[in-house]
Amino acid sequence: MHTIVKSATKTLTIGHDQPFCIIGERINPTGRKKFQEQLRAGDLSAINKDVADQVAGGCDMLDVNMGVPLTDEPVLLSKAIKLIQTLTDLPICIDSSIIEALQAGLEAYEGKALVNSVTAEDERMEIVLPLIKKHGAAIIALPNDETGIPATVEERLVLTEKIMRNMEKYGIPLEDLVIDPLAMTVGADPEAVKITLETIYQIRQRWGLNMTLGASNISFGLPHRHALNAAFLPAAMSAGLTSAVMDGRTLQIVDAVRASDLLLGLDPWGGNWISRYRAVEAAKAAAITEA
Repeated sequence: MHTIVKSATKTLTIGHDQPFCIIGERINPTGRKKFQEQLRAGDLSAINKDVADQVAGGCDMLDVNMGVPLTDEPVLLSKAIKLIQTLTDLPICIDSSIIEALQAGLEAYEGKALVNSVTAEDERMEIVLPLIKKHGAAIIALPNDETGIPATVEERLVLTEKIMRNMEKYGIPLEDLVIDPLAMTVGADPEAVKITLETIYQIRQRWGLNMTLGASNISFGLPHRHALNAAFLPAAMSAGLTSAVMDGRTLQIVDAVRASDLLLGLDPWGGNWISRYRAVEAAKAAAITEA
């Protein structure tokens, strides 16, 4: 099953037979006090560097979130999307919990976006899914509802089925559905990652759906997070994860993903691996020359 997203000039295919899709997480004000202050002042200039760094790091798509208190999020998100599309041809994942912001973002976007996200709550799906249908977008859906995050694999699978039924109800093809199997921090629950990995495996085996998640969630609250994230992603890819919202600027994590592409047969003959190695080495040489 292939999930297709597009910018104005570039098409990206997410699938179990495709290289892993890295969705850069950086364009998000959460935990970035200075960036929040800039956005409140209407200053979007920091986005230029965020885009450049993530493109250089090897991202395939960019997540864009403008959720800052005391701002007009729909206006900010619209402006950010228009700016980013002048800086890169990478497709965009429009990230907001505010329906008006999603509407504004989809109207501003040139192409077929991925929307982040919807839950399995009936009321939420009734609001978001018609918007997805109207704009022909793809959607990330989380198998949790008004009762919270399910503790077991089976509960997550039941809610995944519910989401699938609602996609079909609104005439949205399952190819446009990307499930987030819910990654929780292993620092709070030693079984959390095992549950996520089993959920990923079962979703792939039962329905062949594409999946994504917030990769850094698993290491929250722990030291040396890059090492944990770099270890988690190859395991998740082997289970069936096809994309992740992640730090696309950290060489250790991106290398782990691209090495897994090669080892799992998603990079035949290592063409992408070799090209990436040469690009990284060239960048190092250029930095030494400039210094």
